[in-house]
Amino acid sequence: MLWLTGPATIRSHIVPALSAAATAAGRPAPRVVCLLPVCVTDHADEARAAAAKIFELYGTLPNYRAVLDREGAEGPADVAIIGTEEQVVTRIREIFTAGATEFVGTLFTGGESAARTRALLAELAARIRSKVVDVIGKSGQQSMWSRNAGGQ
Repeated sequence: MLWLTGPATIRSHIVPALSAAATAAGRPAPRVVCLLPVCVTDHADEARAAAAKIFELYGTLPNYRAVLDREGAEGPADVAIIGTEEQVVTRIREIFTAGATEFVGTLFTGGESAARTRALLAELAARIRSKVVDVIGKSGQQSMWSRNAGGQ
């Protein structure tokens, strides 16, 4: 599980290293789960300032600092996914395109932006669930994800 790791680091460092290790061990490629702060808002500067304050400590810890440096980020707020619904969807797609197999969005604000963020993440999860159920229906097999998600 990757916390505060952006797409550049996933693409250039995480996925190649994990894939090489899995291949060397004769195992399939592992899951790559990315967790990032997310905020859907029309006030990105305010949300970014909040993220900078809330997650400031991570920028001082050596392991997180190394990941942020690899990403070219000044601090944790630079890897947080903040913006309108469309902007957030685009950034989440970048995470998957970089090689993540799963994404977990962490809310860090309240009020309207939290409601919008929850609604968008729920919508995206429903779309993914629908695709998983469609694939399962075609294959006749059921994965643990689909059972947990209520798939038939």
